Amino acid sequence: MTHLLNLLAAIALLVWGTHLVRKDTLRVLGANLRRILAQGVKQRLSAVASGIGVTALLQSSTATALIVSSFVGQGLMTLPAALAVMLGADMGTSLMAVLFSRDLSWLSPLFIFVGVVLFIARQSSNVGYVGRILIGLGLMLLALHLVTVSANELTQAQEVRALLGTLGSDRMLEITVGAFLSVMSYSSLAIVLLTATLASSHVVTVDVALGLVLGANLGSGLLAVLTTLRSPIEERQVPLGNLVFKLLGVALLAPLSGLWLRHVQPVVTDAAMGVVLFHLLFNVLVAAVFIGLTPMVARWVVFLLPKTPDNQLNGRQQHLDLSALATPSVALACAVREAMHQSNVVETMLRGVLDVIKNNDLALAQSLQKMDDTVDRLYSDIKYYLTKMSRESLSEKEGHRWAEIISFTINMEQIGDIIERILGDIEKKKIKAGRNFSEAGMAEIIQLHGHLVDNLQLGMSVFLNGNLSDARKLLEEKTRFRDMELIYSANHITRLADNTLQSIETSSLHLDLISDFKRINSHISSIAYPILDSAGALEPSRLRHSAQEASTSPPAPPTAA
Repeated sequence: MTHLLNLLAAIALLVWGTHLVRKDTLRVLGANLRRILAQGVKQRLSAVASGIGVTALLQSSTATALIVSSFVGQGLMTLPAALAVMLGADMGTSLMAVLFSRDLSWLSPLFIFVGVVLFIARQSSNVGYVGRILIGLGLMLLALHLVTVSANELTQAQEVRALLGTLGSDRMLEITVGAFLSVMSYSSLAIVLLTATLASSHVVTVDVALGLVLGANLGSGLLAVLTTLRSPIEERQVPLGNLVFKLLGVALLAPLSGLWLRHVQPVVTDAAMGVVLFHLLFNVLVAAVFIGLTPMVARWVVFLLPKTPDNQLNGRQQHLDLSALATPSVALACAVREAMHQSNVVETMLRGVLDVIKNNDLALAQSLQKMDDTVDRLYSDIKYYLTKMSRESLSEKEGHRWAEIISFTINMEQIGDIIERILGDIEKKKIKAGRNFSEAGMAEIIQLHGHLVDNLQLGMSVFLNGNLSDARKLLEEKTRFRDMELIYSANHITRLADNTLQSIETSSLHLDLISDFKRINSHISSIAYPILDSAGALEPSRLRHSAQEASTSPPAPPTAA
């Protein structure tokens, strides 16, 4: 029992080490990896090469599949090009398996020691994340050594040998077991390395190991399909196409594995090396055979997974891609696009307010009020999407952007609520009451509304581009708008004193409208705060100057008791 637990613990350590390397490589190089993939898809061979390079760093073809799928979903990459990248990604995984199959156990303590030192010294920087990558590599090498030791001890039992011997009787069983293990461990690389280690320890025969390797390749394709089941159609097409490659490859090479055992394996004296070389040959042959067929396979996939209206929300493409959560930079870009749609809905509501006031359009007012439900739903969707991201996986810059998106969507949601209430007041106090603003009052409302729309557009630009000078300008508009609000409120009071009938009838609505416009502008101005704060351009307190004056003024005389 102890030996079995040791083996399971070693396997778990191998999977965890692979997870650390994949996660922190994405954290450090996520944006650069996306740039490599985006620039390398102009030709099929360059697409394959970029897939090899990115996957060699991530040590996970599934992670590459998720990144490429999000690109296809956003229209940044064609489906045939993405499938070519995936052919290279599978080759990258097999190359890393060949590397790790060598006896590199002497590097394990070095990687772990250096990694821990770097992580402790600079935990929240790229240096610390590189340290975590080294720790993951060290754990993988250590786990492979522990698997060998534990497997040798475990297989001394006759019952275990008899159980493992049953695998050699059925190739389909071996493929099924390999696929199942890959899906459960979320890593075909870990299963291939485990299989190679078991073969070198004579726990399983090389024949059985080849069947498990075929299953591991099939499992990696199936894993990506399962991971993207709830994603939009365009993003599910890439994993499905890659799975088609895997199925055809297994169907092609499974009957030919006997040729490997008779002609190649005797030349390769090391059983583990023979297993990983077979894994490499499988992916090289699949890439060589199918690289020219990616357009045809893409057409198959589009036929099997056609685009449907269900992939859209209210007639538009939804940008919150769940498969992109594994890559923080991609996920944040998705959230920004959805937040910009939310702000566009708010802008439509705000622009419509003036038309309702001018034309007493009751139908338009009710239609605009219903749009607030869309704003609220988008806010909830974006919020929950962002909370699914691991804050620990974000770099410092990405953490600031995460906070900016949350702040922006909150402000948009609150602006939508204010506009909904304004429209309700206009409907009740103006349209149904049959009242109109005075000519001077209407001119002031039009001017305030125009400034408000301009400021909203500026705020959207500040959020999207993060321009520091525009952020300062937006914050200055808060003071300017407040001054306008005070002047126009005083003008209205003057008209009341002059007994202007229209001003008297609409006084409550007029003052409330000016006040609500000011509140909306305050929320718009708040968009600038996260950008200015991250740039260190904000004072700790608006009362700093007054506090300094108070500290330099002479103390007040004591009062009599």
